Amino acid sequence: MQKYQESATQDRKRQRREWIVILCLILVILPLYYVGIKYFDLGLDLPGSNSTLIFFLININIIILLGLLYLTVRNLVKLLFERKKSIMGARLRSKLVLAFILLSLMPTIILFFVSAQFISSSIEYWYNIPIERSLRNSIDLGQDYYEKSYQKIFDFGSNISRIITYDGLTPVTKNSDLVKFVNDKLNQYGFSRIRYYSQKMELRVSAQDRNQDLEYFTGPTQQELEESFNAATELRLKESSDYGELISGIIPIFSRTGNRAVVGLLVIDELLPAKFANKLKSVTNGLEEYQQSKMLKRPVKAIHMILLSIVTLLIIFISVWFGFYLSKGITVPIQELAEGTERIASGDYNFFIDLEAADEIGVLVNSFNRMTLDLKNSKKQIEEANEELIKSNMEIEQRRRYMEIVLTNVGAGVISADMEGRLLTVNKSAENMLGIQAGDVVGKNYREVMNPEQVRVINDFMADKGFRKQGYMQNQIRLVTADNKNLTLIVSLNMLRDEQGRYSGLVAVFDDFSEIEKAQREAAWRQVARRIAHEVKNPLTPIQLSAQRIKKRIGNKLDEDDAQMLNECTDMIVKEAEVLKRLVNEFSTYARMPAISPAPADLNKAVSEAVALYQVTQNNVTVSLKDSAFVPVFSFDNEQIKRVMINLLDNAITAAGPGGEVNVNLSYDKGLDLARIEVSDNGEGVPDEDKKRIFEPYFSTKSHGTGLGLAIVNQIIKDHRGFVDVVDNHPMGTRFIVELPVSV
Repeated sequence: MQKYQESATQDRKRQRREWIVILCLILVILPLYYVGIKYFDLGLDLPGSNSTLIFFLININIIILLGLLYLTVRNLVKLLFERKKSIMGARLRSKLVLAFILLSLMPTIILFFVSAQFISSSIEYWYNIPIERSLRNSIDLGQDYYEKSYQKIFDFGSNISRIITYDGLTPVTKNSDLVKFVNDKLNQYGFSRIRYYSQKMELRVSAQDRNQDLEYFTGPTQQELEESFNAATELRLKESSDYGELISGIIPIFSRTGNRAVVGLLVIDELLPAKFANKLKSVTNGLEEYQQSKMLKRPVKAIHMILLSIVTLLIIFISVWFGFYLSKGITVPIQELAEGTERIASGDYNFFIDLEAADEIGVLVNSFNRMTLDLKNSKKQIEEANEELIKSNMEIEQRRRYMEIVLTNVGAGVISADMEGRLLTVNKSAENMLGIQAGDVVGKNYREVMNPEQVRVINDFMADKGFRKQGYMQNQIRLVTADNKNLTLIVSLNMLRDEQGRYSGLVAVFDDFSEIEKAQREAAWRQVARRIAHEVKNPLTPIQLSAQRIKKRIGNKLDEDDAQMLNECTDMIVKEAEVLKRLVNEFSTYARMPAISPAPADLNKAVSEAVALYQVTQNNVTVSLKDSAFVPVFSFDNEQIKRVMINLLDNAITAAGPGGEVNVNLSYDKGLDLARIEVSDNGEGVPDEDKKRIFEPYFSTKSHGTGLGLAIVNQIIKDHRGFVDVVDNHPMGTRFIVELPVSV
């Protein structure tokens, strides 16, 4: 019972609010309607704010109209919804509301159309009177009068100007004649005033009608006179005051010479009566006001129609509201259900209606309580399932992130593709090895982003029968990357299959085998060098000694020709044996590279001592040194670094040729903590294809080179944990760059 009383109290409050809304609408509509009618009847006599007021009235009326329309439609839609949902009391409420609407709708509609037709006809009649044409004709007459006055001024003024020019009437020569001439023309043509200005814009002659008072008019300004004088053209002027309107014309006076130079200005004034000017201004203002009021024809008509629509909607709204008011007393218990529905919709499933009734309302309440309990249990189950799903998603996300971290940090390159060949995954190592960027290639077909050599290698893998049968293959390949680096890779290719065993893509894992292969090749060359040094060096000394003994024992017993031939042959044997011995010594040196013995030393001193050996050469090659005071003292093998410099300088001097230049520069990179040595020449340079192999053993670009000098340099710098590289020297030649870590 208490709930019924609370519902009744809420209904009374709601009804009171609706009555307040209706009264406020009535209080707003009536004054607005009165202001609209009054404003229109006064002839729109608000020149400064009429558009703003009309706009304000229209928008206020539209807001009120939309408010009434919203309230009416809201109640009707609510009623229709309740009837459609078969809510208790909805049928009775809809019948009462429909009856009141029908009783008020028919006369209201008839009154609306009759009033609308009357308003439309009245407004059309108000604006059909031919006032605008009459006002325009009056203005045209006034403008014609102005035009004729100006034409008179310029026609007679031009005539006066020509006479002054050809008769030579100037203030300098014939001032008295000019004054008399101007006064005669003033009386002859009936002008108000005629003035003559010299070239310096000075007023020399002025003639004025004594019956006209022109002291309230300032006349042309200095700027206007100069404008006409400089342009050598006529100029129209108009000046208004309370005593009339003065129209003036400035006419240039030309010289009698052929250049038509302006020698003076003639200013002719004619005073128009104040009555004429005021009447023309009044007609012009009247036309503007009429045009302005005509522009407001549609807004004024719209205001009346909107006000009429508001009254119609207000009547319909009152009918709907009264029907609801009568039906409220029957449907109070249903409000309890409505409140419960809203609370459940907002997520409160603990709501329970405590109501005992034996009629349909009791059945409805019991069903509602059971529904609430079922919703509460369902929500609990959904929340539990949602928590499990969130937990599973978090675990999956953690695994995914872990896999991404592994792929990012693993040393091997990893690339995956789908069954159509689109790249799905490219880790950091794969980017570095192949010279590509994951952001540029992921999502694209591998044929679009890889070079033809790489595509050929992949196609060979795919075409292999063993791979297609087993779904796995491992092989060693040589590959040219996007930045033209030759790599030796160990590639493992695996087919990806889903739970049903269907092919879904590929994953390739590859390791860079280039450095390992290079190390194996160097180890093999060292083994070869040791065997060559052992097998070849031993017989060289007996061969040299035998050749020398043959020359000594037999040379004196032969004739001159045979002795000469014997000497040449034995000398050749000794010389070539010496060359072989030097080659074997280099092999032995490379095969048995001693371990470095680093000790604190000055790099500037070590390099300068090596450069000093080459300051004067037989080929006249200039060797220059630029040391650096910033290179600190650090630990390195002094003798080995000298050996590096000797090998680099030998190559640079040979490459530079006679008259060439070799430059040695030392520097220190404080940020990287590196000491840098650069040896550059201005020779022919090294081809790009040879730069990749120039530090390999037994590779040489010289016809008599052993191919071990730069290999020894590379090994010594590696032992110092440094780096050596060869680049082009600009504008020509080659530059070797040696970088040594200072802190190691």
